[in-house]
Amino acid sequence: MRHAPANTRARTTAALLGLAGMIALGACGNQGGEAGASASEPEVAQSATDAMPTDTTATGDTTSPDATAQTATATGTPAFTAALADVDGGEVGTVEFREAAESEESMEVHIQATGMEPGIYGLHVHAIGKCEPDSAAPDNPEETGAFLSAGGHLGGTSSVHPEHAGDLPVLLVQESGDGHLTVRTDRLTAEDLDDEDGSAVMIHSKPDNYANIPERYAADGPDEATTKAGDAGDRLACGVIESEG
Repeated sequence: MRHAPANTRARTTAALLGLAGMIALGACGNQGGEAGASASEPEVAQSATDAMPTDTTATGDTTSPDATAQTATATGTPAFTAALADVDGGEVGTVEFREAAESEESMEVHIQATGMEPGIYGLHVHAIGKCEPDSAAPDNPEETGAFLSAGGHLGGTSSVHPEHAGDLPVLLVQESGDGHLTVRTDRLTAEDLDDEDGSAVMIHSKPDNYANIPERYAADGPDEATTKAGDAGDRLACGVIESEG
């Protein structure tokens, strides 16, 4: 048998070992590539997140100077005001009437009271602009009392309470003695507030029940006194409504 020379066998062995090494390196390269691709995926996702635009407008501060100016324009300046005082002349608060900018048929009423006992108080616009602490009722001179000179509720001769033009929500006074109320109504007009005999804002000593008397309390429904003023009690504070125009 003929044998290959020793140097030939050595070259063959080296070639086989080199081929095996290339195959091993190729396998490692594929595994490294897959691992590299997996490792890079979070970076791609992070980059996509970072690239997304951030919109701060939708969640931003809505009370920007422009928004504030727009609100101020919408409410406008007071068309009428009233200074509220009790029977002793002590200041109780102020009332402002503004014509709503988007509707000439609505009025915004802003009441700010101070120094009052905590509680709920009836609140109305009365038909006559006179706030005399001890006076007679216009329709009954024999009846006298605090602020009776202001007459009844504005619109009280054409409907029953709480459908009067001057009927407003009750005023809630906090433990601090302060009360704040803003309401919009289409029952009041500038002509109503500034007619020949004027008008006045009245705070009453008790809550207004708006003539809501369930039948289990009164089978015949609310009586005349209730449909006249909602059982709101005495007249606690009064303010003549004056035009600011």
